[in-house]
Amino acid sequence: MSAQAEFLDEAVALLGPRGLTSDPELVTPWLTDWRGRYTGRALALASPASTQEVSALVKLCARHGVPIVPQGGNSGMSGGATPDESGSSVVLSLRRMNTIRALDAQAQQAVCDAGVILQTLHEAADAEGLRFPLTLGGKGSATVGGLISTNAGGTQVLRHGSMRAQVLGIEAVLADGSIFDALIPLKKDNRGFDLKQLLIGSEGTLGIVTAATLRLLPALAERAVLWAGLADIRDTRKLLLHAQDVAGDALEGFEVMPAHSLKAVLAHVPGARAPLAGEHNWHALIELAADKGRAAALPALAQGLLESAFEADLVEDATIAANETQAESFWTLRDEIAPAERALGPAMQHDISVPVASMADFVAEAVPRVEQRFPGTKGIAFGHLGDGNVHFHVLAPAGATRGEWETSEGKLISAFVHDLVKQWHGSISAEHGIGQLKRDELGRLGDPVQLALMRQVKHALDPQGLLNPGKLVPLAPSQASH
Repeated sequence: MSAQAEFLDEAVALLGPRGLTSDPELVTPWLTDWRGRYTGRALALASPASTQEVSALVKLCARHGVPIVPQGGNSGMSGGATPDESGSSVVLSLRRMNTIRALDAQAQQAVCDAGVILQTLHEAADAEGLRFPLTLGGKGSATVGGLISTNAGGTQVLRHGSMRAQVLGIEAVLADGSIFDALIPLKKDNRGFDLKQLLIGSEGTLGIVTAATLRLLPALAERAVLWAGLADIRDTRKLLLHAQDVAGDALEGFEVMPAHSLKAVLAHVPGARAPLAGEHNWHALIELAADKGRAAALPALAQGLLESAFEADLVEDATIAANETQAESFWTLRDEIAPAERALGPAMQHDISVPVASMADFVAEAVPRVEQRFPGTKGIAFGHLGDGNVHFHVLAPAGATRGEWETSEGKLISAFVHDLVKQWHGSISAEHGIGQLKRDELGRLGDPVQLALMRQVKHALDPQGLLNPGKLVPLAPSQASH
């Protein structure tokens, strides 16, 4: 019997036929990333039903030297949950572990398995008069474990922070199969390293998140959604500062998009309508929110923000959503930008950040520089201006062939964009993770001291290199040269 066959026999005995399969029809859908850029092969698909089964499987993999690729909803943007082409690894799906173990309304906390879908968590919190303060377009497929592993952001980071800020406790299986249990949250705990923070954002390279204790907040009692048209990206920065001054911590979100993105969405989404009558170079989507105690004052606050923005000549035109249906339609225009632009043809997508105060100036300079350097392309920047993170897409020239353009001129474009980001003291990954998509670029542009520390931590916690190999952590120069 071959070593692989022996491993598979033991794995089936451990997890049962439902917990482990090599059936190509069942495995194949999970071997390609959401964007369709990476397709790998796998020895099997493992779907454990508990932390104890994850632990036992990891111990088995360690004994046989089998690499493990953890996977949540497979909705990541950087190929971080896709195996390589060797076919030697096991894809470890956490989707069966989808139980909300506890929801304490009084403590405003929930303990969730890693496979809990974000939308499911939203609905469970809402039923208790609470909310989980992180959302994103893929909430119907993204899982708690995946969100933690990539330190996901979303549209509410401006007020509430990224996923890192929502995690109060964590449970994870380490590379030797031991279970790191730090689910019970303490407001103050000074017993050395905060190891849960090391696991958050590590993309499954240091441990496999199996559960987490998450913070909840009182449900929103009222919200006001505003849409503004502006002449220039720098005007959006001025409007942001004004909104922060007027609305304070009621400012829940501040998103921006250029006219090109809005037109693409209007053409892509049936029945979509522009919020404003005129043409504007830039648009800002602003959300103010209040809990029960401050709900009554929110309409006047929104109206005051709108009027003072007009008086200060910060906007060309603006409106407030008249009802919840219209508010949702405004957000749909924002959430549909990526699929609308994907329908236009090939593009290179960059999830970048620079210091918040510099973002508008960066966009104003970077877009024309990219378009001049690569004739026929179109630079598009949209997203979370309030937290210094935009999605910087470069659309291919007309007639470009999808799949070919990205691997030729597209790679040069990404390197050029990343070089600009480094010049502006920013990050080439703001919220989507590094995965395999940006691993080599991180190695090229990252601080040598930081990279050396990452490699040391990886080796210390995963000496066999079996946890999500080839992701996040760049090779050392001596390895990369071979």
